[in-house]
Amino acid sequence: MWLRINSNTRRYKHLRTSRSFWFLVGLLMACWFGYQQLKSEFQRPQALLVLGGATEREVFAAKFARSHPELPIWVSSGSNPEFAEWVFSEAGIKSDRLHLDYRAVDTVTNFTTLVDELKGRGIESVYLITSDDHMRRAQIIGEIVLGSRGISFKPVAVPSGRTPEPIQKAVRDGARAIIWLTTGYTGANFSQARID
Repeated sequence: MWLRINSNTRRYKHLRTSRSFWFLVGLLMACWFGYQQLKSEFQRPQALLVLGGATEREVFAAKFARSHPELPIWVSSGSNPEFAEWVFSEAGIKSDRLHLDYRAVDTVTNFTTLVDELKGRGIESVYLITSDDHMRRAQIIGEIVLGSRGISFKPVAVPSGRTPEPIQKAVRDGARAIIWLTTGYTGANFSQARID
């Protein structure tokens, strides 16, 4: 009888310690995300980061850039260079503001291929431009990848008329961003073989 009570007591203490640990982890994560959100509210963006994948994002970004004439523009794996340059030129954007980068193969690499370049240029805050149905996933990845370098962002959603992506994509790519943060590996080959 004493043995059963003793083992139950140990199990209860272990469970209580485990709950306390996860509560503390959750609290720290909530504080970190809260800090990032607060930081992004007060920090003025210094650049536009446009995630490729739909031409309407570039068209929207070109119009948006006209109202922010001092900001450089990075387009990550968007449409072909000729079309992208034409879209921004038609909007009156000078070519020296435009940086086209084609290293990314998916949403995670949209961030991982440019984050160190942005940081190296002293950029601490960006406008993040992508389609509204893609924004949840982009925000999760951005919090992890951009946040790891102290870069905050303000999301700017491009209306698409599409329903939001499934939460599984956001969870999967959030995990990939954490793996990149700890190992430098993006898992791009794996995600291309599955769903993107």
